[in-house]
Amino acid sequence: MDDKSALLNQLRIDRGSDGAPAGKTALWISAGAIVVIAAGAAWWWNRPTGIPVQIAAAQAVSDTGAMGAGSVLDASGYVVARRQATVASKITDKMVELDIEEGDHVKEGQVIARLDDTNIRASLNAARAQLEFAKAGLAETEVNLTNARRDYDRQKSLVKGHFVSQAAMDNSQTAMDALVAQLATQHSNVAVAGRNVDVAQRNLDDTVVRAPFSGVVTVKAAQPGEIVSPISAGGGFTRTGIGTIVDMDSLEIQVDVNENFINRVQPDQKVSAKLNAYSDWQIPAHVIAVIPTADRSKGTVTVRIALDQKDPRILPEMGVRVSFLADDAGAGGAKPVPGVSLPANAVQVSGSVGVVFVVHDSTVERRAVKLGAANSERVTVLSGLSPGERVAIGDFALLKQGAAIRIEH
Repeated sequence: MDDKSALLNQLRIDRGSDGAPAGKTALWISAGAIVVIAAGAAWWWNRPTGIPVQIAAAQAVSDTGAMGAGSVLDASGYVVARRQATVASKITDKMVELDIEEGDHVKEGQVIARLDDTNIRASLNAARAQLEFAKAGLAETEVNLTNARRDYDRQKSLVKGHFVSQAAMDNSQTAMDALVAQLATQHSNVAVAGRNVDVAQRNLDDTVVRAPFSGVVTVKAAQPGEIVSPISAGGGFTRTGIGTIVDMDSLEIQVDVNENFINRVQPDQKVSAKLNAYSDWQIPAHVIAVIPTADRSKGTVTVRIALDQKDPRILPEMGVRVSFLADDAGAGGAKPVPGVSLPANAVQVSGSVGVVFVVHDSTVERRAVKLGAANSERVTVLSGLSPGERVAIGDFALLKQGAAIRIEH
């Protein structure tokens, strides 16, 4: 009996010993939740507030060197040639000779290529033979007509003496009239044959390709043995151009000016240009014309600028930066433009005025400023801002007077 009681006691579950671990687990869970809530509250209390911005300091124009002395507007563009041509043949044929290379100087009318003329020369010889045949037929008809007129005159005199009948004279006149008509036809045949000779001669002349004007060869687009044509054909294996010639005397500058600043550009205005390849070389220039249309997608207006100085270092498609000069900006007496310079993305531009947001501790002040020269990178502020003042660069749609900001570096 005691053994059975001992065995039952071993199988009994001791619930008192399980209660302690369950209580400790609940305690740890509660402690963890308190820690998470405290951390979240701390983050919420100390979270970053305000509009994220970056800071730019206003710099005196003389310190930046970005704007040229006497400049009212800066812009960038490219050197372009007003007169250039990709020379092509007028007919489709195989090229047998090419007399140009890149960099060659050519004169107007100079032979630059020759095409295969064997078939066209044969056509010309055939047209000339046809012309000679037509002329021979014309000569024969003229002889026959002369004889027919003599016969008609004889028949006419014999009729008066009643030696021949009226019918014989009428037949003679009919034969003469037929030869007159045939002679007119022969004259037309000679004229047509002559026109055919002219066409064949023109086709032969078209096998010789000449330079349309004097210039420099910049592109050699074909080689002897290739088929050239004035139109695209042959599945892409036919050359539509032989070479490109550029008139270096027609080089000029084209720049795109923001339409907000186009009122600062006038025809004949003096311009100072600097090639990207020669940044220390100032090239005198002047405005030719302001193209009277705007690009709605870019909000710009194209300006043509003439180069007052020709130089072999100036090449088509070179990048160039230009400064449009004020009327009183002389060669050596121009004074630096007053004001400060800011990055272009720090200013809301509206014509000759703009808006900046001046930073005061953790807030901003909205301030209107007067703008001067500008380019794609920097803008000159003529008034409304002092050197050293800090302005915010950020989302202008969010910034407003007194808005709280957060400075990001």
